[in-house]
Amino acid sequence: MKIKKNDTVLIISGKDRGKKGKVRRAVPKDQRVVVEGLNMIKRHSRARRSARQAGIIELEAPIHVSNVMIVCAKCKKATRVGFTFLEDGRKVRHCRVCDEPID
Repeated sequence: MKIKKNDTVLIISGKDRGKKGKVRRAVPKDQRVVVEGLNMIKRHSRARRSARQAGIIELEAPIHVSNVMIVCAKCKKATRVGFTFLEDGRKVRHCRVCDEPID
């Protein structure tokens, strides 16, 4: 998966299309990411003995990685991600628009 925690992403499809946010959590097994403040859903929660309060809780739901694009920090555009090897042998992600390393 080419998107990691703390990356800034742009939602390209769905109800939050066009909005930007920071990746709070990445779930590579399911190919999903949780974006901070986006794709909000409501869950009805029953009261527990000592846990959280009962009521309707708003949560961030995971969104599939095909519905987000990473935003390059340098050129500020949504871009696809490529991989290159540096001189010291490290493999890093890079922006396909401006060819700058993302990591």
